[in-house]
Amino acid sequence: MTTVTELLSGLAEEHGTGIRTRDEFRTWAEHLLDARRRVTALHGLCRRDRPPHIGVLAANGIEFSALLAGAALGGMVLVGLNPTRRGAALAADIRKTDCAAVLTDAEHVALLEDSPVPVLELDGESWASRVRAAEPAEIRPASPEDLLMLIFTSGTSAEPKAVCCTHGKIADPGLMLARRFGLGRGDTLYGAMPMFHSNAILACWSVALAAGANLALRKRFSASGFLPDVRFFGASYANYVGRPLSYVLATPRAENDTENPLRIVYGNEGNPAHIKEFAERFDCTVIDAYGSTEGGVAISRTPETPDSALGPLTENLDIRHPETGESCPVAEFDAEGQLTNPREAIGELVNTAGAGMFTGYYKDDSAERERLVQGCYHTGDLVYRDAQGFCYFVGRTGDWLRVDGENLGTAPIERAIGEWECAAEVAVYAVPDETVGDQVMAAIVPRPRTGPDPREFSAWIAGQRDLGPKQLPRFVRICAELPRTATFKVRKRELTEQGIATSDPVWVRENGSYHAR
Repeated sequence: MTTVTELLSGLAEEHGTGIRTRDEFRTWAEHLLDARRRVTALHGLCRRDRPPHIGVLAANGIEFSALLAGAALGGMVLVGLNPTRRGAALAADIRKTDCAAVLTDAEHVALLEDSPVPVLELDGESWASRVRAAEPAEIRPASPEDLLMLIFTSGTSAEPKAVCCTHGKIADPGLMLARRFGLGRGDTLYGAMPMFHSNAILACWSVALAAGANLALRKRFSASGFLPDVRFFGASYANYVGRPLSYVLATPRAENDTENPLRIVYGNEGNPAHIKEFAERFDCTVIDAYGSTEGGVAISRTPETPDSALGPLTENLDIRHPETGESCPVAEFDAEGQLTNPREAIGELVNTAGAGMFTGYYKDDSAERERLVQGCYHTGDLVYRDAQGFCYFVGRTGDWLRVDGENLGTAPIERAIGEWECAAEVAVYAVPDETVGDQVMAAIVPRPRTGPDPREFSAWIAGQRDLGPKQLPRFVRICAELPRTATFKVRKRELTEQGIATSDPVWVRENGSYHAR
């Protein structure tokens, strides 16, 4: 294991490559000098009786990178605050992570009215004067186990938790990916995913440091701006998490889409069909991997991996039944491809070798105990394996539906309904049954210029052999958009809480057909 401090120090004399936006460029040598000045300014905000933690609530940019680099060089901890949090919830995040102060931009300052600690605007005179007056700090050596960043989980199924990200946890993936993809000083890495999230830091920022490559940043992701940015910056690598591939594919096609420098696109949670289409349309290689902010388990796809699978299970990974704790048997299928033993085959993905790269939640021992049970790391993800050892995602443990006494995962239902020609996006979730257990509800965002009709949907879904009778949604909600986190994950808790109490059109399935409520 190495440290981010070591990666940065290796760029101290790098005057050819650096970090850029459309309006600004700083060589890595200049960027490190900027970061060392910020160390001095940041230490001036801390108190001796509190940990040296600084919160950041800001869009992507060179300043965000300088603060993170400064934290790495100066023995501090940067706390990535989520802009989707509001009021008391955001204040609680700041308080729980022991922030001495919060740095923000003009766009987000209004969200911090309830901040329990001082707030400084990055483009304001108070912070600028501190930086101007600061002398470059001496670089403090770090160890791989030293804490560098606190990154909150997305909070789609529970309250967000602050994941401890050490120097080693951030530096090692950067080194691994730079070597795996042969990235170096001739490459430019394009980062549009939010830098308060682990995907941007582990799959882009640290990769650029390890490769000594150029890093091009966009304030926030834009589907229409993606290809123009790739061409403008000469980007050969980009990262993603969740839906961005789908959003880019929804932009109008052009005859010259393949005329771009993009070579590698790396991320996770991409739709299998969209991964293939994206690679063909933009003439690049798209590699989708399984992972989480915690880092307890990682699965990489192989060339033989089926489109809908996560990848092959490795030696230390197992699938454990959530009730018995025993290893689940291999999935069995009927002649039409229906899973015939879901109750036995579906279980939680577990790292039997230990915590992996998980280094804990900050000040949350009870949540850590849920993850680490008898020396094994529990992901909270439901999966099953086929006879060839490939692993298939079913949903989160919180997504598990109990319908007529049978446990159902949401992911297979979402994949199936996503094939409907009118569906642009699909989310499946539980709503309470009027007697006991759950009913299946699906929210569908229709494609542009389509008119979803309940009768047409009834005829279409009746022919879907991938869906069993209990997987068919009782309710279907037609909505303009799905509630999402800043990292494009669906907030299913919100959909479940709303249920059918919505002004959106809702279809009800009765006697085998759907009709408007």
